[in-house]
Amino acid sequence: MPADATAHIRIARPSLDLDAAARFWTSGLGLSELWRHRGDGAPGDHSLLMVGWPDAGWHLELVHDPTAAVAPRPTPEDLLVVYLDGPVPDALVARLEQHGGRRVPAHNPYWDRWGVTVEDPDGYRLVLSTRRWSNTSDTPATGS
Repeated sequence: MPADATAHIRIARPSLDLDAAARFWTSGLGLSELWRHRGDGAPGDHSLLMVGWPDAGWHLELVHDPTAAVAPRPTPEDLLVVYLDGPVPDALVARLEQHGGRRVPAHNPYWDRWGVTVEDPDGYRLVLSTRRWSNTSDTPATGS
């Protein structure tokens, strides 16, 4: 199968606390827990959490190795952007904060103008953008 628009995408990154990550991404943002594996502590038996929307062409994998944890090293430009095509609901931001997120100013002022940035429990940034996106348009990021 060629790499094309039908290929599913997995975004994988380390997490120090999969339970905290699950609260943020599922109870906070509203993603579904697609799959979870709790490692038994044997070498190489990583704990995994996969979250996403069931019909999406992507999912987020968070991994934790209980015997040799890899510390997350997010930068201010490591972003997962969700284009809402409308206002960012205050209730959604509050729910993300109640479930371990922390609203932060964006490193790039573009994202403060067009959305809200929230750090997850591992320090990675989620941007909720008021804009919409299309890969097929000459001007993909549009909206107010």
